[in-house]
Amino acid sequence: MSDAATTTPAATKPTNNKLPVTVDKPTPYTFDLGLLLASDPNPLNLSSSSPLEPQLASIARDGCQSLINQLLSACPISSTPAGVLLSLPPPQTPLPREKPVPTPKADTKWSQFAKRRGIKPKTREQRRNLQYDEATGEWGRKWGYKGANKAGEDAPIIEVKKAQEEKRMEKGQSVRGDKRREIREKVKRNERKMRSNARREDGRKK
Repeated sequence: MSDAATTTPAATKPTNNKLPVTVDKPTPYTFDLGLLLASDPNPLNLSSSSPLEPQLASIARDGCQSLINQLLSACPISSTPAGVLLSLPPPQTPLPREKPVPTPKADTKWSQFAKRRGIKPKTREQRRNLQYDEATGEWGRKWGYKGANKAGEDAPIIEVKKAQEEKRMEKGQSVRGDKRREIREKVKRNERKMRSNARREDGRKK
């Protein structure tokens, strides 16, 4: 018996169709390298007999290739320990705002008074709730728990005037409660001013 000769088809190598690096257009692109922008002024000549997506992908590819060519030829390239860096120029195309320019807020009654009197807002250091107590040599709170505004409330002996103490006794009050009542009155007064300012602002917005 004779061996039948078998033939194997030749292995087909995958074709590597490289697209050209240069892009030729009737009208050249305009670039804004600071924004990585390439503008193509040429009209779209799309064929109705061919699929749309491959045609659009080809046009987008040409634009990207032109932008890369322009970046590599016009921008300085430097080598750093972090890698190769390409420095972009400042943007040239002004971009529109996402939202409208905010309108200036109307001055409150306090801000108008502060402008007339030349009162400036407190700095961050001035707003801190700390002050130096020279008597103890330590930093303490200005207000709040164990604040300086509550100094003397827990003193074992408090000097009072006889006439004022008689008036307190008639009202059923004590000298130790005067400071607490004063603080509560300040809090209520500030709350009334805040509500008044809020109503005034609501009236201006309407």
